[in-house]
Amino acid sequence: METPVLRGSSTIASFYKLPVEERLRIVKEFASLTSEEAQTLANGTMPSATAQRMIENVISMFPIPLGIATNFLVNGRDYLVPMAIEEPSVVAAASNAAKMARPTGGFTATSTEPVMISQIQIVKCPSPKDAEKEILSARKEILEKANQQDPTLVTMGGGAKDVRVRILQSQVGTLVIVELLVDCRDAMGANVVNTMAEAVAPMLEKISKGQARLRIISNLADRRIAKAATTVSKEALGGEDIVDGIVEAYAFAVVDPYRCATHNKGVMNGVTAVCLATGNDTRAIEAGAHAYAARSGHYSPLTIWKKDSNGNLVGTIEIPAAVGIIGGVTAVHPMAKICLKVLGVKTARELGEVMASVGLAQNMAALRALAAEGIQKGHMSLHARNIAAMAGAQGDLIDLVADKMVAERKIRLDRARELLLDLSKSKESGATQKKTHKP
Repeated sequence: METPVLRGSSTIASFYKLPVEERLRIVKEFASLTSEEAQTLANGTMPSATAQRMIENVISMFPIPLGIATNFLVNGRDYLVPMAIEEPSVVAAASNAAKMARPTGGFTATSTEPVMISQIQIVKCPSPKDAEKEILSARKEILEKANQQDPTLVTMGGGAKDVRVRILQSQVGTLVIVELLVDCRDAMGANVVNTMAEAVAPMLEKISKGQARLRIISNLADRRIAKAATTVSKEALGGEDIVDGIVEAYAFAVVDPYRCATHNKGVMNGVTAVCLATGNDTRAIEAGAHAYAARSGHYSPLTIWKKDSNGNLVGTIEIPAAVGIIGGVTAVHPMAKICLKVLGVKTARELGEVMASVGLAQNMAALRALAAEGIQKGHMSLHARNIAAMAGAQGDLIDLVADKMVAERKIRLDRARELLLDLSKSKESGATQKKTHKP
């Protein structure tokens, strides 16, 4: 019998308990996938020819588990969120956090225009200040030259929008850094902003009387920001003491970069998993997020957690969202295209807003686990199953070995092997006794 699902809702009872085939059927129905798309998801791979167009020296594929986070309600819209990640408990934690946030409205998200920064480094300027003045005076001509590189982007409302100049002192002398601010619309934008930088470099050399060196995108996309916020009732979290614990854990991250690195890693567990599933650049999104976290000169949390006057938890997040839904890998990777269809986002900004919401949910789940029962309970139960399987356990023995290790708090490969040997002997002994007493 098929499990009924309310079309359009991301709340699916006991989704994690369903067989893989049934989960796939529900996702297929939710996103109106074709049979071919569903089969691609079931296979979990891509044609060799596609892989060879993506990178060099291809010899195989390296699969990463693809899960679906349920319960997400962002700006009043339901989402089933594809997440590609190898770490246990992340997808379940995001789903659970979204479920807790749902009764109070889920997540509210906003974003800025999708503006990326293209940098042209100019060295050996005889007069950097004069160069700055002349470059800004030629702003119109520079933008015109940049926009000639992608007329289609301009007709869609994007393109180079502004020019700015920064003068920096370095070990090799004074640098004049010219930056194009480029609205990339629904593309991530690396190719277009790099092309624009190359195109205007000769013009900048002539104006500045210097020499253009690097012409490259900046992955600190601080003009392309996604924000999300949520309020979660103290009852949903397990009481006001849990709310206090989450706020206290956040306070620790604010003052200590050693804690903050792990705090932000938890945020990026969610953000990066969505980024990878949708074929976006995980290295760019990670670099941008951590650089943004340090923009004040002190490495700080990407999220903020407070308790309101009613004792409920209020959380916000702000991250650079240099992601796209067209071009690049999103245009050629079959799984990425299907994941985008499952997610159902219509713009790159919407994708960034969902990613920010998932990051906020993921962080809340991690902090709640730390404040309530400790991070080990949920995370280590899944880790224990992996260790049991590594030790050679199969079928029901995987859960038996894992449960014993968690109970003992000894989740080690050597202990798994010992338990497996004991359980196997016990099983054999029971079978022998049963055979001996057979009438």
